[in-house]
Amino acid sequence: MSKLHDNLQTVGASVKKHAERYQRKSTEIQLLAVSKRHSAEKIEEAFKLGQKSFGENYVQELLEKAESLSHLDIEWHFIGPLQSNKTKPIAKTVSWVHTIDRLKIAERLSKQRSEDLDPLNICLQVNISNEASKSGVLIDEVEPLATEVSKLPQIKLRGLMVIPAPETDFNKQRVEFAKLADLKDTLNKKGFKLDTLSMGMSNDMEAAIAEGATIIRIGTAIFGSRL
Repeated sequence: MSKLHDNLQTVGASVKKHAERYQRKSTEIQLLAVSKRHSAEKIEEAFKLGQKSFGENYVQELLEKAESLSHLDIEWHFIGPLQSNKTKPIAKTVSWVHTIDRLKIAERLSKQRSEDLDPLNICLQVNISNEASKSGVLIDEVEPLATEVSKLPQIKLRGLMVIPAPETDFNKQRVEFAKLADLKDTLNKKGFKLDTLSMGMSNDMEAAIAEGATIIRIGTAIFGSRL
């Protein structure tokens, strides 16, 4: 078997182990393979091994891969910063956008999403650590943005996404992810119907799973070092 096969098996086993440790069902946790800077051939190999959803950070790279792999029923997720002049091809190509932090971007995606496609799944990116250099809305800005986004046609507000500040301490990792989980619960008590927490990567997925992640974004542990 290939190295990619072994990596997928290892990550899958880790997800199952962590889910059991924190009294969760592994079926509640979607593994999103982050394929940026990896070849279309690698993605196709992973797809044939059973991995169906892939995340890309750069618009042009995603579009090129989506075109070359159009013969495969891949669920594409866009997980990078999105500029307003790049929304149209994204609206036509992907199933998910995880990084909405401005109403303008959501409005453009809504307008540009064809009615013959399912509604585009949206996550709001939250700057949970209040880092000046990081994208995302601050916690107290999430509810007003969610209120407006949830009114738009052809997109569906599914949940929240976070990329917390790098942290190696497990308990500190959990604290940051718990903030996002608490925010989701608070919004749902106010009438929102959020079911998604996109959080956790190769180095902190156990903490994310412990705090309720439903999508974990794993790149290096699956594909190895980037090109």
